[in-house]
Amino acid sequence: MKIAILGIRGVPARHGGFETFAENFCLYLIEKGWKVTVYCQVVGDGDFYEDEWNGVQRVHIPVKKEGAIGTIIFDLLSTLHACKKRTPVLTLGYNTAIFNILYKIYRIKNIINMDGIEWKRGKWNFLERTWLRLNEYIGAKVGNHLIADHPEIKKHLSRYVEQNKITTIPYGAVKVSDPDINLLDKYKLEKNCYAILIARPEPENSILEIVTAYSSKKRGMPLVVLGQYYPAVSPYHRQVLSAASEEVVFLGALYDHALVQSLRFYARFHFHGHTVGGTNPSLVEALGASSPVLAHDNRFNRWVAGGGAHYFSSVEECSEKIGLLIESNDLIEKMKKSSFIQYKEKFTFSLIHEKYEKMLIKEFNI
Repeated sequence: MKIAILGIRGVPARHGGFETFAENFCLYLIEKGWKVTVYCQVVGDGDFYEDEWNGVQRVHIPVKKEGAIGTIIFDLLSTLHACKKRTPVLTLGYNTAIFNILYKIYRIKNIINMDGIEWKRGKWNFLERTWLRLNEYIGAKVGNHLIADHPEIKKHLSRYVEQNKITTIPYGAVKVSDPDINLLDKYKLEKNCYAILIARPEPENSILEIVTAYSSKKRGMPLVVLGQYYPAVSPYHRQVLSAASEEVVFLGALYDHALVQSLRFYARFHFHGHTVGGTNPSLVEALGASSPVLAHDNRFNRWVAGGGAHYFSSVEECSEKIGLLIESNDLIEKMKKSSFIQYKEKFTFSLIHEKYEKMLIKEFNI
């Protein structure tokens, strides 16, 4: 039982949801007796080199270019190397699916997790949007089988291929039950006395709407915002900073996993403003921490967070819901229980990993 995993920057995870999934899934497969290879992007110059991490064979590919161009180069080099190995492939994401045509030529089985509807994100210009939409189409067509992380993503992909070519498997998350509360001291925060927002500062994540709603009146507790640093050079970032009251605290990007878990777990409630995509890892992680969720009202978030979460469609509605969640302890306790039930029924790693392995065995004819 062999598999190569491509489409991420490598393991252990340092960059986002796909890397976190890959790290946990690799370790699961190793325990089950699989031989797993993961391709890892390295900044710099030089030859490819290999090593082993917790039983996972890693192929390191140095790339001098950074950013999107560097990622494209890395994906191409990874694909060419994987074609020589002839190992069945799991590709995470479709952003460079055009290279997956090579697997067809070499008759290598390739399963693609098609991620969200990436080309709909507001940050892309026309050429970038066109590139992503083209690669979505190519990925759907050339992949031997597709994974959709949400029923609505499966519905979206079915315009390209038959539904029996698509399996719906969402992201999973670790259950968080007792993180270190002392980590809050660094930011002078107290348990249950702050709200939290964890998201990239992009328009489709409703950062401006949430910050505006929170700042519309005195709340008596801070809103802690995690995400990349908000530079004043970005017009959107300037809008967010301008809308923020003194109760909104921007902590920037935090990569200390234990710290982020503590901040999420001890928050009174968790904002989730994403409007584009399928099952967002940040929302699943909030459910795994039994966090009460106040989310943007759309079909993606409602399927993930379930009926026990609260939703908003406007700044005014968001402001009203914030007041309700700050005032009612009973409601907060009820929402915590609902979040955990939703997590336990749909998003535990054990459930997700079992579904992935069964699908791999079936599609790879193992």
